[in-house]
Amino acid sequence: MSLPVRLDEDGAAAPPRENGELAFGAPWESRLFGLTMALVEGGQLDWETFRGRLIAHIADWEARGRDETWDYWQRWREAFEDSLAIAGLVDQQEMDRLVRRLARRPHGHDHPHDHHHDHTSERAANTAGEIDE
Repeated sequence: MSLPVRLDEDGAAAPPRENGELAFGAPWESRLFGLTMALVEGGQLDWETFRGRLIAHIADWEARGRDETWDYWQRWREAFEDSLAIAGLVDQQEMDRLVRRLARRPHGHDHPHDHHHDHTSERAANTAGEIDE
């Protein structure tokens, strides 16, 4: 794979790797990475701005006393959201709404299958008025 930028290989901004390859623990992580790279390659996001935001979010996590489990891709997500807002691609209110909406989707919602997912919790959220689409 040829990336539009050179990723850090060590230090705080270096993404997790296994056997020299980028490591993703969940499909959303690799999709977010791919989307970030596509926007950088398409000139919609500035890599150095994004990288600076990533480093800042990592530093923020460290400054909070590490009160939550370390998750590199969560810091990447935070930097991505900031970068979209800075680039004027999505405003923060819209981003928050989309994140809430996507977070409610059931695990495995986007895989091809012949079985039915239980959407009980989604229906309950709709009933409770939590969905603000």
